[in-house]
Amino acid sequence: MDPDFPTWLRATHLINFVLIGILLRSGVEMLSSLPRLWWRNDCAPGTEWLKFTRRKLPQEEGVYTSLMDERSVSPVFALPGHENIGLGRHWHGLGVMLWVLNGVIYVILLFATGLWSRIIPTSWDVFPRAWESFTIYLGFGIPSIEHFTPYDALQQLAYTGVIFVIAPFMILTGIAMSPSIRIRFPWYVRLWGGHQGARSLHFLAMVAMSVFIVIHVGLVFLVHPEYNLPHMAFGVNDPSRYAQAFTVAVLTVAAVIAFWIALSYLTLADRARAHRFLVPFTEIGRKFGLGWVHLKRTPHTVYREKNISQFHWTNGLPPTRDESEEWIRYKENDFQDFVITIRDEINDRERVVTLDEIRALPKVEYTARTSCMQGWSATALWGGAKLTDVMGLLGPKPDAARYVMATSYGLAQKMYDNRPREPFYSCIGLEDVEEESTFLAYERNGHPLDLHLGAPLRLRVETSHGYKMTKWVAQVAWIADYAEYGDGRGGTREDSALQAFNGRI
Repeated sequence: MDPDFPTWLRATHLINFVLIGILLRSGVEMLSSLPRLWWRNDCAPGTEWLKFTRRKLPQEEGVYTSLMDERSVSPVFALPGHENIGLGRHWHGLGVMLWVLNGVIYVILLFATGLWSRIIPTSWDVFPRAWESFTIYLGFGIPSIEHFTPYDALQQLAYTGVIFVIAPFMILTGIAMSPSIRIRFPWYVRLWGGHQGARSLHFLAMVAMSVFIVIHVGLVFLVHPEYNLPHMAFGVNDPSRYAQAFTVAVLTVAAVIAFWIALSYLTLADRARAHRFLVPFTEIGRKFGLGWVHLKRTPHTVYREKNISQFHWTNGLPPTRDESEEWIRYKENDFQDFVITIRDEINDRERVVTLDEIRALPKVEYTARTSCMQGWSATALWGGAKLTDVMGLLGPKPDAARYVMATSYGLAQKMYDNRPREPFYSCIGLEDVEEESTFLAYERNGHPLDLHLGAPLRLRVETSHGYKMTKWVAQVAWIADYAEYGDGRGGTREDSALQAFNGRI
């Protein structure tokens, strides 16, 4: 056994290959949900720097939703494919957890065994030697075996860059897209150019990682494979075992690709089952990954007037007459007689509250950047009444209350199992309820709320992605357990798109 290629090294290498495939394929699913990339955080139509769709965006707000822009990708290329961003995000979360764990183990063992010295350059002459190898490859040649001890200088630079630069870069830009980080550490998100800067940089790092993998795997089979493959397959420096190692390597790569594709089809075969399997694992990652982030309890200004977006995406269209005759009647009367119901589901108490009563409560104004789990973002000055103040009109919080459920006059855009659309609702936990930045908004940028953004009243939960922010609010209620409502997952996007209940990440 060659001490330069121990079992742990080969095992972590193979595990990394499997997990990178899960990350890249689930990343394709997430990108296909909004196949456009911006550097601008207002995501205005026509300002994309890259797009994977021929669809033209209208310049008018509220006539085109982000779900209309979603593309269906084959399960052969995406995990799971066919417009399932919720499950794609779960697979991505699980993949990140295992990938980081595997990477930490790899790096610890790399330094504990001293094998780091063959990967990390220790002198500046690595650059001229790497250039020499590069020019040989450009000429379609192959550096002699003496260049490899066991890696040549170009490999050292590439491996060091991937392990210690690109991989951490992907982690850091991924963290910057979390609403909880945006609220608690806004300076960190600004460091990456905001949500869209982080998203675009994350994509570029994914491309770099993909290019490396293709070149790396290709060169394994093209550059001195009689040494490379026995090293990788058996950990031995024995060219006589090349044929055997070649067979093992090809079968392993084929098996891993088959495994990736099988994951997609197994997920699509029973999406609810996949959700039940994935959520407990991803919640561990949420708890120990960013669950330690404690959010601020006082209003604070992060964005200024200059940051306010000229264009604001939406997900969902205002209720139609078929969906809600009552909301249409309110709209036709300019919401003069609009009311909502606040309820205590635990004790079966309720009160009807007018829009004027809500406006009479202490006003909260908050300049916030909304981020949708599909990828778009927009910044606006929102005004409204704190959710706790509104619920206080009903009296003290019931002792058994653990969540607030906001129900809309509008319906879900679609259900994952194609059943009839149901009234949209979302549930948020007490920690989010009590945040200063959780309120019922009735203004945007100093004007009454736009119809397409939830008029006359919408929920704002600045600590979460947009799917928690119910528009066209009809009822807000204290509840004990969200498992008793809908499909028991905590909201319409959780039910209809199998999203995570935790919208902070």
